[in-house]
Amino acid sequence: VNCPAPVKVICKNLRFLIAHNPTNATLNKFREELKKYGFTTILRVCEATYDTTLREKEGIHILDYHFKHRN
Repeated sequence: VNCPAPVKVICKNLRFLIAHNPTNATLNKFREELKKYGFTTILRVCEATYDTTLREKEGIHILDYHFKHRN
């Protein structure tokens, strides 16, 4: 799977890492990127595509905030 590289965004004192939706198959690479940039919280705005158990055991917190799609 060819996913775009994550983009780091800084706005005042907030830091964001915008990443392609990871899957169980790409989770290790995603974890490496989070650690590389020092991120410990994920705000997920899409449907879950990976198991969060491993992330939470590693101290990465996952918050779900799904948007309702409008037609």
